[in-house]
Parts: sequence; structure tokens; C-alpha cells
Amino acid sequence: MQTLMKEQERLASNANLSKSVEDVQKTIDLLVKARESIAANSTSASVTLAKLQNPVKQSFEVVNDDLKELYKGHGRYQKVLNTKFKDKPFPISDNDALSTQPGLINRAIAMHLLREGQFSVASQFLTDVRTNLSGEPAMPQAVLDEALGIDPLKSEDLRKAFANMYRILHELRQRNLLPAIAWTRENSGKLELRGSNLEFELGQLQFVYLFTGGSNPSDAQAVVQGKFNALGYARRNFGHFQSRYLHEISQLASAMAFQSNLGTSPYRHVFLNAETWDYLANTFTKEFCSLLGLSAESPLYIAATAGAISLPTLLKLQTIMKDKRAEWTTQQELPVEIPLPPSYHFHSIFICPVSKEQTTDENPPMMMPCGHVVAQETLARLSRGSRFKCPYCPVESRPEDARKLVL
Repeated sequence: MQTLMKEQERLASNANLSKSVEDVQKTIDLLVKARESIAANSTSASVTLAKLQNPVKQSFEVVNDDLKELYKGHGRYQKVLNTKFKDKPFPISDNDALSTQPGLINRAIAMHLLREGQFSVASQFLTDVRTNLSGEPAMPQAVLDEALGIDPLKSEDLRKAFANMYRILHELRQRNLLPAIAWTRENSGKLELRGSNLEFELGQLQFVYLFTGGSNPSDAQAVVQGKFNALGYARRNFGHFQSRYLHEISQLASAMAFQSNLGTSPYRHVFLNAETWDYLANTFTKEFCSLLGLSAESPLYIAATAGAISLPTLLKLQTIMKDKRAEWTTQQELPVEIPLPPSYHFHSIFICPVSKEQTTDENPPMMMPCGHVVAQETLARLSRGSRFKCPYCPVESRPEDARKLVL
């Protein structure tokens, strides 16, 4: 990669059109000067053109030399690119789980466009999906809905919900918390059931915003007035938060004594944290999508990114299996472990300590009365329909006493 960066720097500094533009401009200046001379004295036209012939020819040669250097630089850069990023074929697999599920793919694309705020593009995409690529008549709307499984997408409610989300996020980036606070109040009950702190955290940030002068933090008078504005806001809005957030409210109140030196106060992490705005914007997006029954991140983006991370390993695996003439026989799991980042781990898994196999829906984890857990198939082999002893402790139990675990 270092070689590629070095070649790119050389291309940017040497193989550019700046010198060519200068030389072309010199040629234009020669022609303009000759035209003005002929316009001033038409009898000298032949002499002027004769004198102009060699300079113009030389200037064209200089421009061609400049372009040769430019093409040479592009050629060197192209060679480095081809060396670093070799053209490899995409893996071909007979076990393509999505080949028979075009509806799921179309739904993922449509949902991605909607949650990214591309409402007109999503609408056009759904319209195009209704028409087959062969140009046949459009699918009936009912058939399309059944194929895509996107009943909410055809309604205007989801589009309006995402439009509202982007409007509130825009106001948040403009340091206007009021629309977000109003939304959390409208959905206070649902957020509380989720155990969300968003409503109080937004109110806390509004207190900090007012306390530090609001939209004029550099105005000394605004900062002084901000102390009283923040106090009034707390009295009006923090009453019903006291049972859950008394400690945080006490910190906000105590910080008023440190208004002149917040930077060295014990509360500087609350009042001088520049990352709080971005954190709350992300938290708001997560909670908003959760109330719509959606994940905070686009499933299409997550799947594409995870696939890009996994692709080199799968390509290498395909090459090895081809050389050894082996086959991939398991459809429920990959034959090798793919090291994805922690943020891409969404589901807990359980490996049976006896069989060393990962549990599945068909072979779920089962907890015995003693508290130890094994896979269902392992439990069947151990019990054989009668009482058996736990492989990890002396407690005996019957197969019907085991309970299925849901992770």
C-alpha cells in the first residue's frame, strides 16, 4: 500500500495538466498577438504568418511532450494498481441461499432507501419492481406485497415516520433539542418500557445548553442569563424525573456554584463533553427505529459490510476446497470461522460441551434440573429414554425434566 501511495503522490505532483495548460496558453497568446498585428496592418499578413509558423509548431511539440509525461505517469500508476489489486473472480457457489428469495433482497433495498431518506428513489424502485425485467405487464399490488413482505412500505405512515426522524436529526445538528424532546414526551411510555434514558438525557443536555449561554456561548450577558434559564427549565421539567435520576439532577444543581470555572469543576464531564450531541443523535436514531420495529443500522449495509469482510476468507477457502476436491456439506454454518468485529455480533450462541457442536433451531440447548446445559441430541444420547446422570455432576434426572433454553 505504501508503494501505491508513493506513486499517487508522484502522479499528483508531476503528471498533471498544469504545465500543459500553461503551454497551450502561450500558443493562444502567440495567435492572438499575430491576429492583432494583422488587424493593425493587413499588408504584413504574409510576413506575420511566416514568422508564426515555427513558434506555433514548437509550442505544439511542447504540449505533446507534456501529455506524454502525463500518460507515462498514468501508466505507472495503473501498473501499481493492477499489482496491488489483482483481478479475482467472485466466488461461485451452488449453495446460494438468496437466489430463491428475490423478495427479501428487494425488501432490504427498499427499506434501506427509506431509512436513508431517499423517499423518491424508494418509490421509483418499488414501481420498477412491479414490472418484470422482460417487459411483461406489472405485477398486481397484492402479489407484490406478498412477494416482498413489505406491507408497511406501501403505506404513507412509514415514509412520514422517517421524514420526521430526519427532520428531528437536522434540528439536533443545529443545536435545537426541542423537537427531539417533544418526540420523547409523546413516546414516553414506550421508551420507559424499553428502559431507555433518552428523554432525561435530552432534557439534561437542554439544561447544559441553556446553562452555557444557549446560541450565544461567547456572550457574557447570555451566559449569566443562561444560569437562570436553565434553573427555570429544570423546575418546569425535571419534577417527574426525580425518582429515577435524582443523582444526575443533583449534579446539575450543584454545578451552578461552579459557573465561573466549569473547566476545573467535578462536573466538567457533563458540561464540557463535545461528544454528547453525536451520542444523543445516534441514541435517538436507535430508539426511533426500535419503536418502528427496526434495527438502528440498515440490514442491507450490515450484510454488505460483513460480506466484504468475509469475502477474502471465503475466496481462499474456495481455492483450497477446489484443489482438494472437497465439498461444503453444511448449510447451517460456515466451514471456517469468520472474524467479524464485535459490533457485528448480534446473537448469542451455545456450543455443547459434550459434542462440541453449535446448537441450532433443530438441536437447541437444553438445561437439566442441576443447571448444566447440553444440546438436545446429546441429551437424547445420554438418556436413551430413561434416567441418566449429568456428565458434569452426580445429579440424576429424566429427559422430560430438561427445559429448552432460548438465547
